[in-house]
Amino acid sequence: MADSKPSLFSYSTLVHAIAGATGSSVAMSLTYPLDTVRTRLQLEEGRRADSTLAVLAQLVSQEGVPTLYRGMGPVLESLFCSNFVYFYTFHGLKRLVVGEHSAPKDLLMAMTAGCINVLLTNPLWVANTRMKMEGVAELRSRAGDKRESEERPQSRRYTSLLDAVRRIGCEEGTAALYNGLVPSLLLTSNPAVHFVAYEASKRYLERLHPGVPLSVTQVFLCGAAAKALATLVTYPLQAVQAQLRAGGMVRSDGRRELRILRILALLFRRGGLAGGVYKGLEAKMLQTVLTAALMFVLYEKIAQFVFLLLLGRRR
Repeated sequence: MADSKPSLFSYSTLVHAIAGATGSSVAMSLTYPLDTVRTRLQLEEGRRADSTLAVLAQLVSQEGVPTLYRGMGPVLESLFCSNFVYFYTFHGLKRLVVGEHSAPKDLLMAMTAGCINVLLTNPLWVANTRMKMEGVAELRSRAGDKRESEERPQSRRYTSLLDAVRRIGCEEGTAALYNGLVPSLLLTSNPAVHFVAYEASKRYLERLHPGVPLSVTQVFLCGAAAKALATLVTYPLQAVQAQLRAGGMVRSDGRRELRILRILALLFRRGGLAGGVYKGLEAKMLQTVLTAALMFVLYEKIAQFVFLLLLGRRR
């Protein structure tokens, strides 16, 4: 279905944005405990880089099942907004591009969409990282570990995502809302690689079987393989991004390090590749690959359903 004139603002672009945002939010809600494990491994220096199942068991035994879902609301809100912006921009740009689509064009559009997404939604991700780790600090404080609360004293808990954004901006300055902006912009390569690999694999399968819609299994596997590749390549930057969003990595002198290369060096010095730079990769791979694969299945089905529904009404 095509509108009469290509435009960034169109009904079909809106459908893609809502379908992508909804699909990603539902997929994340199903795999959220894995994201909790990844965050805790990245941000808790003293936590051993055990297997994902072992860390899940430790968290449940030490803090209870609810800890696996701490901060899920703000994450889903941020994810919905982020993917709405990304899918809307990506598909809006696809409508404006003249000529046959190709991997280089998809890469440029994906990078552009990623940069716009980061600039608009980075404050939301800074806020939800703080909210997720805020609950951890409270649990440690009750257990007699005062280190976390001493590092970042707060007068009261954040009551919502918008409250966290407002307070961080007021108490630490607007610049604090853009902590991790540089690695986030560099990480636009992640969804770019993801989308390009996904679109290329889809086009390949469609050429093998012209006129035959892709099955759910094919879409799932295309999304999973593309995301696995993107995550493996960009994970070190994701580790730095998590540290910066939490306020910086604490050095031996108690000060917080905010420089990308210095944080990478600290991670490597304290744990090497497996226990430092790539700490939490197993959980991240499981979570992000499953989430991305489920997201693309849901996204394709939601968009297909809405377009068929609209076509039936027009007839």
